Amino acid sequence: MTYREDVKLFKALADQNRLQIIELLHDGEKCACVLLEELNIAQPTLSHHMKILVDAELVNYRKEGKWMHYSLRDDAKDYILKSLEKFI
Repeated sequence: MTYREDVKLFKALADQNRLQIIELLHDGEKCACVLLEELNIAQPTLSHHMKILVDAELVNYRKEGKWMHYSLRDDAKDYILKSLEKFI
């Protein structure tokens, strides 16, 4: 992992809404509609946060009909810890 990738990851984790999204996805895949209800945010705001999480390679997505479905990557915990271990 490069410093640039580390920065993307740390920035993705440095937001309350994104941390809540990660927590919600911990239990499994969720439709964007469910995330919108749980977070009480607007759809464009959710899309912004999900793009950051996807770009940081923490979240996977798939489209079904008009809705996006999101899930944590299988090794998200290990991915985060591996990045942190370089600095502590």
